[in-house]
Amino acid sequence: MTKHHAALMAAIIGGIFGQLLLKAGSVGANDLWTQLARAPTWAGLACYGGSAILYLVALQVIPVSIAFPSVALSYAVIAVIGAVYWQEPVGWQQALGIALIFGGVVMLYRH
Repeated sequence: MTKHHAALMAAIIGGIFGQLLLKAGSVGANDLWTQLARAPTWAGLACYGGSAILYLVALQVIPVSIAFPSVALSYAVIAVIGAVYWQEPVGWQQALGIALIFGGVVMLYRH
């Protein structure tokens, strides 16, 4: 694995943690200002910032036609975590969509 692929993987993982922290900051918040006053929200925003920098490193070598669709993995992982941790609903259409995302990213890396 090259440093650029490692940076892409770290950017995806950082984005996942960022989203989870933003969700954690929103739970029980009555309004945007309350959420913005919470530490998890700021930690989530920091994760997104760090992920953006790592993504820039990845783009130095990895074509955007590969890198950007790879980020879709984070959408699928977040949906699964949301269903498990926050009991958010996932119907068969969402489950199929998640499976298609995983399959699509796998296809991107087949040579």
